[in-house]
Parts: sequence; C-alpha cells; structure tokens
Amino acid sequence: MAYRYVIIGSGRQGTAAAYDLAKFGEAASILMADVEQEKADSAAARVNRLIGREVAKGVSLNASDYPALLSVLQGADVALSAVTYYHNLAITRACIEAGVSLCDMGGNTDVVWKQLALDEDAQKAGVSLLPDCGMGPGLINNMGVYVMDALDEPREVYLYDAGLPQNPTPPWNYLCTFHLNGLTNEYDHEATFLREGKITLVPSFTELETVYIPPLGELEAFVISGSMSTTADTHLGKLQTYENKVLRYPGHFATFEAYKRLGLFSETPLDVNGVSITPREFYHKLLEGKITAPHVEDICVMRAVGIGTKKGKEIRVTLDLVDRYDPETGFTGMERLTGWHCALMMGFQARGEVAPGAHRMETIPAAKIMDELTKRGIQWTLKTRPIYNK
Repeated sequence: MAYRYVIIGSGRQGTAAAYDLAKFGEAASILMADVEQEKADSAAARVNRLIGREVAKGVSLNASDYPALLSVLQGADVALSAVTYYHNLAITRACIEAGVSLCDMGGNTDVVWKQLALDEDAQKAGVSLLPDCGMGPGLINNMGVYVMDALDEPREVYLYDAGLPQNPTPPWNYLCTFHLNGLTNEYDHEATFLREGKITLVPSFTELETVYIPPLGELEAFVISGSMSTTADTHLGKLQTYENKVLRYPGHFATFEAYKRLGLFSETPLDVNGVSITPREFYHKLLEGKITAPHVEDICVMRAVGIGTKKGKEIRVTLDLVDRYDPETGFTGMERLTGWHCALMMGFQARGEVAPGAHRMETIPAAKIMDELTKRGIQWTLKTRPIYNK
C-alpha cells in the first residue's frame, strides 16, 4: 500500500519527517508546503536526493489561509503540522473537513485540549488526530509509558531529556536546534507534574539536581515547562509521581535563570527612550547568534526511570536512549528524534492502526514505538534492578 502525505512547514523537523516517511512510511507522494516556495522546493529536493527517487514536491502555502490549506490537503491520507502551535487548531479543523488524518508537534497544551475536544468530529470524518508528537512531549512520554509497562504496579516515573552540542563551546555550552521562542517558552512557564497522586504546578528553573548520563557525564537537571502536556492528567489515579526535567551542561542553569529573574523572558512592552520593545524580543536579538548555528553536530540523551513493584519486589527500571547528528544524511539527533517520531506515528495513522478520533499521543502503545525506533537504528537500552533500601 502507498500513502499520500502533506508536510505543513518545510523546516528542520518537517524535512526530517518527510525523509522518514519516504524511507519507512510507504509514501507514494509527499507534498512539502511552506510559506516560502524556495524553502519548500529545497526541502523536497533534499528528500528526493537522499532517497534516490522523486517522491517529494514543494508547494507554496500560507498556513493562515484556510481555503488554500483545504486545497493542499485534498487527496492526502495524513498531514503533519510542523509550523508554530498557534496554527494547529485551524489546521486540525481543515484536516477534519478534508478527511485527512493529522499529526502535529504540539507546543501549547491549551491548544491540544481544544484539538482533543474535536474527537467526535474526527470520528464522524473517519480521521485520526495525534497532537503533541516529536521528541518532547511525544517520545519522552512514550518512554515513560514503556517503563510503566515493565512494572506490575508502577508508582513513580522520572523523565530526563536534552539535545546538546557534542562539542560545547564556552561560555554558552549550548546550541538551540529549534525555534528560539520555543526554548524561551519552555524556560518561562510552569510544568504540570503528578506528586503524591495529585496534579501539581511546578515553576520552571527550580529543583536543580545533578544527574550522571553516559556518555556525557554529570549534567544539570531542572524543571522546565512544555514536556508534560496532557500526560499528568492521563496518569492521574495510576501513579503517585510523574515528572520531567531537562538536561544541560554544568553552568547553564545559573546563566539562564538569571536572565529569567532579570525579566528578559517577558513579552510585555517596555518604553526605552521613546521606543517600544518587549524584553523577550531584545533578549532574542542579542542571544540568537550566540546559541544558534547553521551546522550543528548534536547529541540527544533521554532517560525514563520507573519505580514500582514486579512480582512483589521493589524494582527500578531505567530506559536510556542516545542519538547523534548523522553525517550521512545531515540530520541532527534533534531532527531525527522529533521528525522521525512524528513520521512513525503518521505511518500508524496511514495504515489504520490508530482509530478515528482525537488521541493523546501517550496512549499509543509504547512498545510499538520503541520497535519502530530500533528499525531506524536508534539505540536504546533497558535496565532493571531491585531496590533494597527505599
């Protein structure tokens, strides 16, 4: 069987997803849509060159133009929204109207809840909706479910993840491989955790700890927002603890927490000598050239720790995943884990393995997802050990 896909947004992650669909998703055609025709054409040409066949084609599309969006979606089986989250609700409605299943990368939990509320409409249209895919909040929470499934009675889950430069350069020791505003959003708001069996809001840039992660050694771990989305609600009543922290090289926490305390993340305009500017806009203008680069050789590390009982004994289950920049294709680890996670979910949707309706991505069987990652050469290990002293 061959399927027709549409990628809305031809940037880093969208191009990685298209490559994966061409290689593993039984793609008959992939339409790469972007507001910039040249960008869409370039992404399509890259996919075709890597795959060795003419499967992808570029098209100009403004995601805010609803009639144009409907036109591009016509005849497709599954679409991916790889654009900023504030387009996702309109894209969801367009997919339902066009009879096309949708996967997206999330970015705002309020928007995701509105998408999930369209479950009945999606069922009637015979399409599936899967928001929140990608490395986070997607894959990291699938890994959380995987360690839960490895226990008879899971009680606690702790998640850690990061995309970092393989060769960090002081003083930043960090490179951002996605939209800078997305990073600031993660650093600026609250995380939604489960603690003592209750949904708990925890401020970002709190609860600093040190975690040892091979092959990188000791890393800082601290709370950020954006990686949990609907998962705390999904696991309510099943777990006592469910939480996530980001990983960074030592020193990152102190630097960026100071920026936050200074007010540089604020989007409220300030008057500076008669000029109105938001602190965040000013902050991004200064920072972007320091922590972004056209070429990034990164390493992504992800860890899920599950604690509970198995056969009546206290057990700790640790799932570790490591992926790196691939010189053969030029995709970063972040692109691979984000775009490829979306693509494998889209494959499930295209093949009818996801029922019509709106679904939380953490409800898709975790074992199937980890098996698909193995097929793609992504390395992960699972270790189980008894807990003798609680």
